[in-house]
Amino acid sequence: MIRTGVFGASGFAGFELIKLLERHPKTVIVFAASETHAGKTLSDVYPCNQKIKLVAPDQVPLDAVDIAFLCTPNGVSAPLAKRVLAAGAKCVDFSADLRLHDATVYDEWYGVHPAPEMLTQAVYGLTEVYRAQIAKTWLVANPGCYTTCALLALYPAAKAGLISREPVIIDAKSGVSGAGVKPTETTHFVSVHDNLSTYKIGHQHRHVPEIEQELAEFAGRPLRIVFTPHLLPVSRGILATLYITTPPELTISDLHARYETCYQHEPFVDVLPLGQGATLAYTVGSNRCAISIHSAGVPGEFILVATLDNLIKGAAGQAVQNMNVMFGLGETSGLA
Repeated sequence: MIRTGVFGASGFAGFELIKLLERHPKTVIVFAASETHAGKTLSDVYPCNQKIKLVAPDQVPLDAVDIAFLCTPNGVSAPLAKRVLAAGAKCVDFSADLRLHDATVYDEWYGVHPAPEMLTQAVYGLTEVYRAQIAKTWLVANPGCYTTCALLALYPAAKAGLISREPVIIDAKSGVSGAGVKPTETTHFVSVHDNLSTYKIGHQHRHVPEIEQELAEFAGRPLRIVFTPHLLPVSRGILATLYITTPPELTISDLHARYETCYQHEPFVDVLPLGQGATLAYTVGSNRCAISIHSAGVPGEFILVATLDNLIKGAAGQAVQNMNVMFGLGETSGLA
């Protein structure tokens, strides 16, 4: 059995991870840590029957686990990852601390990086793209939820060099859980209910450099995006609508065939039949990403729609998927 530990277990992503690890056939939870709720059980925090005792982060037995998951804030995770690796355990980090390759880019978007020397050790955890590297590493940077949705939608086109015009326009909508467990004025029920709002419009959201970094990796050249996130009045789920321009001779059937070929062996990516549109209901509650392809009515102009559950494929499920790869387990173990 793989001995696991979870930091930030009382957050939305941490709680989702606990549920996945509890039912995983090859894992046992050694500790669940929470700065805010140490001394309580998960059932004291959430309406559930989870009796796992939450402990303070500085009291966890790091030498007793094979892997630790860091569902902890930006700026906190990188130093914690150093502790985990020094204790001889593998690590999957949910924060942005280890996702960006360039510390100066991190500094621009998040503030001074707490441990820039860690950036070269981490593998970006988009499993479908970096599976081979993930299998060999001890440290994975789990991608952001918006980022996962956008990158899985764009990867086949970008990798094939089919994106011929910039910027790539990404219009994405997320459920309220994507904002984290701590409520704000804009995420209270009264603000969200019967409402739809934008935030961080254009080139302001912190997932922008992450998306552009990976698109450049895929395409072999920089690709600029315009990214407008929206807050949906639902608890979970992401739906992204992406607009791309390709060479005009490319037909929708050709593009669809490329996507099907790219993802034909991927257990958690579904390229939907032409004429069918991806919806939240298709993916919420699962570790799946659904992608549909549509014509914009002009040769070479296409609309991609991608959906996933921000707490599962966009966070905890992808982390378990990465753990499975890191330990040589079946990739769908605990997730199918």
